[in-house]
Amino acid sequence: MVTGIRERRVERLIDTCYAGLDLPELTSEVLRRLPGILPVEAVFFAAVDPATLLFTSATAQEPLGGASPLFLDNEYGRDDVNKFTALARGPDNVTSLDRATRGRRCDSARYREIMAGLGLGDELRAALIAGHDCWGVLCLHRADAQAGFSSQDLGALRQVAPHLAEGLRRTVVKGALSHRGPETPGTPGVIVLDQRLALVSISPDAEQWLARLPGPRTVGLPVPVYSVAAHLAGPDAVPGTDGDRHGAVRLRTSDGQWLCLHATHLRGAAGDQIAVVVEPAPAVEIGSLILAAHGLTPAQTRVTSLVLEGCSTREIIARLHISAYTVQEHLTAVFARFGVRSRRELIAALLSSHGPSQED
Repeated sequence: MVTGIRERRVERLIDTCYAGLDLPELTSEVLRRLPGILPVEAVFFAAVDPATLLFTSATAQEPLGGASPLFLDNEYGRDDVNKFTALARGPDNVTSLDRATRGRRCDSARYREIMAGLGLGDELRAALIAGHDCWGVLCLHRADAQAGFSSQDLGALRQVAPHLAEGLRRTVVKGALSHRGPETPGTPGVIVLDQRLALVSISPDAEQWLARLPGPRTVGLPVPVYSVAAHLAGPDAVPGTDGDRHGAVRLRTSDGQWLCLHATHLRGAAGDQIAVVVEPAPAVEIGSLILAAHGLTPAQTRVTSLVLEGCSTREIIARLHISAYTVQEHLTAVFARFGVRSRRELIAALLSSHGPSQED
């Protein structure tokens, strides 16, 4: 009987992922339905930029919300088990803390320094993968008790995780096709943080951009801003090597404007600091995100991204070290995917309000 009830609830949650919801609606439904499938104390659910796996939005139920800075510092600044990036790139996208530590939760700094103090025990984490990319992450928490998540619980999450990922992917397509058009002009804004990620100063333009970002704040900053800064401040980031924007995120404001956030190191008399730049996303950045959302292969995405940059076939061959035949083969597949016949039509399809339907 219990198994039958769980299966019906799983089916309803899966149906929700294909209902054409936007991100806030999908988030609300996931948070409402998951506890009926997996009894939990709290849920953390976030969308990520598939290129960098940095958070573009996040919702944390209490008592997680108040400890968000600690969790983010652990995610980007400490060695620990079950990091979301490791799950996204590893062979198993779903696992629990108890399994990763063989039942020795205290081996995890996240448990010792954060979760135990909140009365939380085992946690069940998932990287949400659709196609070739990770579109979000999920973390479920149980109260601190000897019993943790069971094999049946892991099985249930493995069943719904790909559909949650597909739901998140579809919110990107839905948002892109609903709100794209000519780029809205705007002046880049700058946020300056100290090494502890406390706010030092913020430009008026940045204040205006941040006011248009939906979702909760972490120590006064939107989660994506804190995520970008925490990633740069982590031990793997080397000052002076961040100019390639590998730590950037692309996200939409509440009124549909696409923004790009990226962080860089600052050095000066006040000591080392971190600047987060907030600016309208260039068309090529939006286009590459749409390519990923439509399920192109990595090779097709690389070729098409260079087309968006205005590269000729000869330049694509030189940069990717592939043959002219391979370039044309990839472009032919992409043309078919978007229902176009030329590079010009492809660029128009990607950078205007036209493109494949969100069900494709």
